[in-house]
Amino acid sequence: MPVLRLDRMLSSQGIAARKEIKELISKGLVTVNGGHVRNPSLKIDTDRDTVCVNGVPVKYREHVYIMMNKPAGVISASDDPREKTVIDLLPPKLKRPGLFPAGRLDRDTEGFLLITDDGTFAHNILSPRKHVSKQYYVVIDSPLTPEEIERFENGLVIDGGITCLPAKLRVLEGGVSSGGARVMVTIHEGKYHQIKRMFKALGHEVIYLKRTAMGGLHLDDSLKPGEARELTDEEKELIVKS
Repeated sequence: MPVLRLDRMLSSQGIAARKEIKELISKGLVTVNGGHVRNPSLKIDTDRDTVCVNGVPVKYREHVYIMMNKPAGVISASDDPREKTVIDLLPPKLKRPGLFPAGRLDRDTEGFLLITDDGTFAHNILSPRKHVSKQYYVVIDSPLTPEEIERFENGLVIDGGITCLPAKLRVLEGGVSSGGARVMVTIHEGKYHQIKRMFKALGHEVIYLKRTAMGGLHLDDSLKPGEARELTDEEKELIVKS
């Protein structure tokens, strides 16, 4: 773990803004290893030193990894002057500088969204070369034929002449009717509006779309739309295991 200035260490953990942190320190509300300090530039060994604010220990974490059950109607962005973003939905205890959604879900798409401040991890799980799978529950407006399912699995060509990587498509039990179909789709890339464009290429319209898993980690069923929680180390590792 790095050695950081006290004020920088606290601000990186989302305790407060840098200016507010300096005020807390100047008022003697911050202790290091049990002693009150008033020097915001004091060097902190994040592995060994114990820092408390108002008597509450602050555990340093270089990066955080958050699972959100994204609701429809919000955008996958860090900030926006006009629209509500997924970062706006986070409770104060999960907010900290530098958070961003690792991969986007459309405004009307629901489900598993990973939020982090770890750019390297985000790149690795989003790169098609890493083959991290993303699973979606999809409702479309009309039934599928066996030939259409085969086209998914062979690498479907969508608008613009773009060829998608081979994808898995499974029709759910009781999911086909005269009115449409319920299916599970697994892809290993994340082109713009990819799921919708894939079905559009076959003449189908997506009525409902929800991401249910990333890699080997499924969305926590206990999370209501808009709710979020941190991942455990084990859950983080599951993401990279498709």
